Amino acid sequence: MHQALDFKKVSSLTSMAMKSTLLVTLLVVVLVASQAEAQLGGLLGLFNIGGTIFCSANGNTITNATTATPPFANALVQVSCGGNVISSALTNGAGVFSIVLNPLQFLLTNLLSNCNVVVASPLSSCNANLPSTGILQAPLQLVGTVVRGLLSIVNIIPGTFQLIGT
Repeated sequence: MHQALDFKKVSSLTSMAMKSTLLVTLLVVVLVASQAEAQLGGLLGLFNIGGTIFCSANGNTITNATTATPPFANALVQVSCGGNVISSALTNGAGVFSIVLNPLQFLLTNLLSNCNVVVASPLSSCNANLPSTGILQAPLQLVGTVVRGLLSIVNIIPGTFQLIGT
């Protein structure tokens, strides 16, 4: 016949099963959190793509110039990935731009390998002696990450600009 179940054994087995389930759940939470932190650098994060565009044939300052290279004010700056514009901004009066992206929508590795900063405004709009056709384009470069409490800011700058399509 059937033996009567020992209540202590059943209770002990149930307790061990619950502890195992809790341990597995905690491990999953830790793994997911560490993967999120690897992507974001913290709990909350953003990608900041920024820099300064100057009014020159390569978007940089001209070294050894007799006068300072002026900034490219009101230039349309775009982040383009695979030919698709994902965000844009206008430079301020000092030629500075900042584009903030949500790291939940973009992978850092994809941004750095597949995206460019594009100055869509013609260079002739800041200096009539510069070309009216073509665009300045630069790959993205990782500068570093700043973590402040739960906020992580991944700073990215444009690399060396090239004049494309003249």
